[in-house]
Amino acid sequence: MDAKVDAFVRRQKKWKPEIEAVRAVLLDCKLSEALKWGKPCYGFGDDNICILQPMKEHLALMFFKGALMKDPKGVLESQGPNSRSALRMCFTQVQDVKKSVLKAYVREAIRVEQAGLTVEKPKQLVLVDELLRALAADKKLAAAFEKLTPGRRREYNLYLSGAKQSKTRVARIEKVRPQILAGKGLRD
Repeated sequence: MDAKVDAFVRRQKKWKPEIEAVRAVLLDCKLSEALKWGKPCYGFGDDNICILQPMKEHLALMFFKGALMKDPKGVLESQGPNSRSALRMCFTQVQDVKKSVLKAYVREAIRVEQAGLTVEKPKQLVLVDELLRALAADKKLAAAFEKLTPGRRREYNLYLSGAKQSKTRVARIEKVRPQILAGKGLRD
């Protein structure tokens, strides 16, 4: 048990019993525990396996390579339309935490890691026209954008492409320009 995770659990006002129930199963599976990205994260050896994410509507246990896991019970859900590899189990009450089912999914996640399975690399990122023009017009912005991780570049592009009108995409570029120049992601 990790002291930082203990403190995280103590601070929870919602989902605390569910967190404790899931945590007990994960630790019983001999997973390591650490606070990463501000959330309890569980690993096997040097590999991250899953992370607990308290949400408004539910407690999510997100498996990093869930898309590669077998899902015989049909309990794994996508996090959203832009999520490629992570899938999650959701809990809304302690009774949802079925020890044998959860252990089977943890074993499956470990099998995926040990087999060295990886999610297929994404196709080449196609940037929205307004971003392409902004990068062509501003070499500093282009250099800063290129230094971002692929995930951060993708997140910016998704955010910009979500706008229906070109003028909104241009306004969004201006809004995030300082973050890009500072080497930060959209949500940093």
